[in-house]
Amino acid sequence: MAEIHFFKEGISFRLNEPHKIRRWIERLAAAEGRQIGGLTYVFCSDPFLLRLNKEYLHHHTLTDIITFDLSEDSLLRGEIYISIPRVRSNARSYGQPFRTELHRVIAHGLLHLLGYKDKLLRDKALMRQKEEACLSLWPSST
Repeated sequence: MAEIHFFKEGISFRLNEPHKIRRWIERLAAAEGRQIGGLTYVFCSDPFLLRLNKEYLHHHTLTDIITFDLSEDSLLRGEIYISIPRVRSNARSYGQPFRTELHRVIAHGLLHLLGYKDKLLRDKALMRQKEEACLSLWPSST
């Protein structure tokens, strides 16, 4: 199994089914012809992620995710920070269950490491298609 770790920072949060999520993330990477060398997902608070956003990206806005690509070879390596309060808020706004939105954002971070962008409209459209494809690969019963 690939090195995929989950941590929390500044929040009380428990990730359900971490082993199932790890296997799913591996399958998503494999579907794109890539392997994972090491990923760290950090589930955090809005203030924590805002601080990272300001310090490293010079953005002064709340966001649901920041991805740092640390790949140096053909293996995917990175740190992915996810704001749980933003994910909860977005789930409500989009009328989605929290779990679905969390999985979408987990996949979104991986897609960034795979080279997908989301700044331009055409890139956003492709990213959304890829997110939906990732969600469709979630095992319904395992």
